[in-house]
Amino acid sequence: MTTTLALAAPPAEKPAIIVEGPEPPVRISRAAVIAPSEGPAVVLYAAVNQTDQEMEQFTVMAFVFKADGTPKARQVAPGRRTLEPKETKYSTIVLDASPVDPTDIIVIGVDQAQRAGSEAWWNTDLRPLAEKAVPVIKK
Repeated sequence: MTTTLALAAPPAEKPAIIVEGPEPPVRISRAAVIAPSEGPAVVLYAAVNQTDQEMEQFTVMAFVFKADGTPKARQVAPGRRTLEPKETKYSTIVLDASPVDPTDIIVIGVDQAQRAGSEAWWNTDLRPLAEKAVPVIKK
């Protein structure tokens, strides 16, 4: 019996730009874009509950910009569930709304969160924050 081992190049990794609205109860503390040799890019992120209360759910939004700052895609991760007080959880968002080029810029943040036992949501409009965070390349 012969066994063949296929060695592939490790996926490329680069940091994502993190944005947040005013006084977010949940924030992204770290985010890395992983671009495998096949398939869509993935953002691995750490979400931190900054409060002393349990969060029932929160939503993460990612934006893809071309290197010149032109918006390319926006993607929302399905609602993430249960984040204990001061807890950090790791999760991913698959960037499959459009192809991600190596020169594209990824911006990520939490756009809404709901405390356990509450009907009220904290939310923010991340789009203007994302657009402002993208470095502008002078032509």
